[in-house]
Amino acid sequence: MGINLIVAVTDEDWFNLLRGQATLDEVNFWSPSPRSFHALRPGELFLFKLHAPKNFIVGGGVFAHADQLPCSLAWEAFGIKNGAESHKEMRDRIVKYRRAGVFEKHDFEIGCRILTQPFFLDKQSWIPVPEDWSPNIVSFKTYSTDDPTGMRLWESVQDGLFGRDQNRLQSPIQRYGEPTIVRPRLGQGGFRALVTDVYHRRCAITGEKTLPALDAAHIWSFSEGGPNEVANGLLLRKDVHSLFDAGYITVTDDLHVNVSSKIKEQFENGREYYAMHGRRIMLPDREEWRPDPVYLRMHNEEFLG
Repeated sequence: MGINLIVAVTDEDWFNLLRGQATLDEVNFWSPSPRSFHALRPGELFLFKLHAPKNFIVGGGVFAHADQLPCSLAWEAFGIKNGAESHKEMRDRIVKYRRAGVFEKHDFEIGCRILTQPFFLDKQSWIPVPEDWSPNIVSFKTYSTDDPTGMRLWESVQDGLFGRDQNRLQSPIQRYGEPTIVRPRLGQGGFRALVTDVYHRRCAITGEKTLPALDAAHIWSFSEGGPNEVANGLLLRKDVHSLFDAGYITVTDDLHVNVSSKIKEQFENGREYYAMHGRRIMLPDREEWRPDPVYLRMHNEEFLG
């Protein structure tokens, strides 16, 4: 089975800002409207080209996840990796593209395509668009390495990455052999977006659905070496997240909530939290997204000994 690639039209300001960053582990290729996106599987290549008349592919990344998020949350998760200097600048672009009122206060929902291992080609390595590219395309076009045009495109990307000194580029694809899917390495923003999505925007413990009140929590602390993997994440209400990080609340191997007696001992309070004790957490649909028992044990050992 072939590997899909898409070539998507990008905003040149987005491209220029991001290619000037020293290091990037991920970027958010967003659209001003919350359109669904199913053109790629995680690990396939997402390439971007500039607007005509600059009909060149200028970079890309490994597709990790697509979602629809409020602009404020996308900014909170990705910051400058959205290709804007500030939340206001990003929002102003959305207003322009959506032709909305300048003073509209709505927190626009946008489409997010999260790319890991991004690369930005130097101008001498820009790749001309395939011969079947139409000037009428305003969003993207899908190719497959099963087809000659798609295979030539894959090889052109290889040449662009390896055909000269590319020491500063961390290539997301192999130099030789058959095209293969790459495992996306999530950054902090991608971790937050994916955990939010797989838990259906609902706190795993309380069921809270108010999105600004929710956080993607690492089970094994990121600062201690925990990975940005969905199986190392829980979507939690912000206060529950704080208590989880401090060890006042933990989750057992059999996926039940454990509330420490220290809350009452130290704060003479906690009735709401003790009502959660023994509750089974809500889980993502797919087995591979569910909390890894190894990470749960590490969290429990850190605080419970």
